[in-house]
Amino acid sequence: MSTRKNAFYNIAYRVFSIFLPLVTAPYLSRVVGKAGVGLYSYAWSVSEIFVIIGMLGLADYGVRAIAKARDDRARLDRTFSGIFIMQLAVAFITLLVWLGYVAFAAGEEKTIALHLTWMSVSCMVNLDWCLQGLGEFRSIALRNTAVKLLAAGSVFLFVRSADDLWIYGLVWSLATLAGCLLCWPSLKGRVSFVRVPLKEAFRHFLPCSVLLISVLAVRVYRTMDKIMVGALAGMAENGLYENAEKIIYCLSGFISAIGTVLMPKVSHMQEKGETEAIRRHIDVSMQLMMCMTAAMAFGVMAVAPEFSVLFYGDAFAASGTLMRFLAITLVMIGFANVVRTQWILPQARDGIVIRCVTAGAAVNLAVNFLLIPRMGAMGAVIGTLAAELTVPAAQFVILRRELNYPRLIKHAAAYCSIGAVMALFVRLVMSMLSGHGWLTVAAGAVSGAAVFGLLCLAYWRVTRNGDLMGLIRHRKRV
Repeated sequence: MSTRKNAFYNIAYRVFSIFLPLVTAPYLSRVVGKAGVGLYSYAWSVSEIFVIIGMLGLADYGVRAIAKARDDRARLDRTFSGIFIMQLAVAFITLLVWLGYVAFAAGEEKTIALHLTWMSVSCMVNLDWCLQGLGEFRSIALRNTAVKLLAAGSVFLFVRSADDLWIYGLVWSLATLAGCLLCWPSLKGRVSFVRVPLKEAFRHFLPCSVLLISVLAVRVYRTMDKIMVGALAGMAENGLYENAEKIIYCLSGFISAIGTVLMPKVSHMQEKGETEAIRRHIDVSMQLMMCMTAAMAFGVMAVAPEFSVLFYGDAFAASGTLMRFLAITLVMIGFANVVRTQWILPQARDGIVIRCVTAGAAVNLAVNFLLIPRMGAMGAVIGTLAAELTVPAAQFVILRRELNYPRLIKHAAAYCSIGAVMALFVRLVMSMLSGHGWLTVAAGAVSGAAVFGLLCLAYWRVTRNGDLMGLIRHRKRV
């Protein structure tokens, strides 16, 4: 399947997966109340940690390994079989530990946690990493979307009171398992299971574990923000931060979706020794990423004050201010994502990922401790900004002699400048319109998109180096 179609399916699915819970959340809040939502959130968060451990770092390692082996069927089958054997063993052990937690450590969330067990079971049958490595994103997107739509409908149908909270957990837990199982038929004829010695299978364990460290580090500093704001500044401040961060998290799904699509392609190029082609690929990819993230970041900055009140209510007006600053992280995340998924990971230099992400986590915690007691949620925003800036900065220190960083930074500066002009124009348009309703926000967003598009076209024409479509029109199939 072409890169263009993969990008479409993966982005559409990621966005759908992120926004669907926002559809059921208002209903759940009214049915089970604050205590019920909090109880479920706690049980789900603990379950998610077990799922991350159960899957190790296969979201990156598995995709890369399959992409590199796909031209050699015998090597592909052995690679797949070895990784899958290791996955079964690790996921099974993790499942046993989870059941021990439910039986002996869980508190009032025990009933919900028990019905979330299918989340850990799904780790044993989740082969998304193999499909993605083969460039097959369509099956993942379409089949999981159908399952999640059915799950959302079941929530509205069966969750009627606070006593039904366990049903909510069971529905989403089973949906995850069903989505994994339904993707298995897509592998028929493309990969086969062969007998592989355990010693060979567990050679994949160490590199997977290395990548798991980086996944957990990101999870820690993104979760710790909310924990620290609640503990050091109070739950009201944490509510403001949660709602501001939620929108940015949704938009960052676009970034991770593009990185996920492009990594198998670059891993394949790396296996063939096309280093210079990869550098050119990174240059065009960075332009695409900076164009997209600058549009999102400065668009959010322009409409955040009005949007936060309309979407969350008057009580969350301050979330708009927090959102404005958090929006800048989209550009930082995008820049780091291109370097990570198209240079570092395809070369299996996973230690760089760990060092960069760990540095970001350390900076985040330090800034949070210093500023949250004084500035509340804004202190956490500054801590997040510092952390997300640390990651690409650490990449630069390590890789400055390997990549053309002046050119990459030039791309970022160019599109951020265009984004700043767009944001000023949007504010001007919105100030000229009466009222502060959705129509005003929509008018600002549409006019801003038009201005951003025209300025980009002008920039590409002047520089004669702006053919972003060259990336997705690449004739090679992946």
